[in-house]
Amino acid sequence: MKVIKTIFKSIDVAFSIYSKIPMPRFEWDSEDMKYHMCFFPWVGAVIGMILYLWNRFCVWNEIEGILYPLMAASIPLLVTGGFHLDGYMDTMDALHSYQKKEKKLEILKDPHIGAFSVIMAAVYGLMYTGFLSEIRDVKAFGIICCSFFVSRCLSGISVMTFQAAKKNGMLNVFSTTAEKRIVTIFLVFELIAAIAFMFFISPLYTLVAVLFEFLVFLYYKHMSIKQFGGITGDMAGFFVCVAELAAVMSVSLAAIISAGRS
Repeated sequence: MKVIKTIFKSIDVAFSIYSKIPMPRFEWDSEDMKYHMCFFPWVGAVIGMILYLWNRFCVWNEIEGILYPLMAASIPLLVTGGFHLDGYMDTMDALHSYQKKEKKLEILKDPHIGAFSVIMAAVYGLMYTGFLSEIRDVKAFGIICCSFFVSRCLSGISVMTFQAAKKNGMLNVFSTTAEKRIVTIFLVFELIAAIAFMFFISPLYTLVAVLFEFLVFLYYKHMSIKQFGGITGDMAGFFVCVAELAAVMSVSLAAIISAGRS
């Protein structure tokens, strides 16, 4: 009974933090935070399911034009409330400041929006919507839907295993209150299971999407240590956004090339 209660509380905490989906409210304590990161990828699963249903709805009702890709690109933002995009924008502001590590960390905490964050958010939105609009293959689209789960598995693993840039902040709270070993093993298991499921859908598109998400993961680790001395919550959000863009771009290009050869 205690295990079931812990699972439900962890799910509640994960969805309350990382999504705008209404969840039952209760007072959290450190015990409730221990395993919530295990269920962080399932926010991505919800995004993927809604996105897939939107795709099927548009196909069945022959909805084309700009409505389809714009709404599809909006679904992750509507589900998360822009939680990760905020981290992406803050990180872009810090990176484009070309300041020392300490100053960059200060910029991450600054609530004001800089010009570079707005520009890069606009570029992100245009690229994401553009590449998404070119995906016609249902299997390719299925892989995109799964990529939201994969990106959050990798982001969770980074929170548990990467060096933190500072000893305070949201990321530090999440990592210090978590049962790191158990959570990391659970996230790795979820990641392997997700990739296996994706291979069942399409080996080609899975290889492409996973390869590029892992490349972004390696870049994220290198960049965070070099530029900031470690990761922060904002950078974990930055990774989620960039990994999802990489998946959409790579799968879209693979689908275009594949269609051209057939």
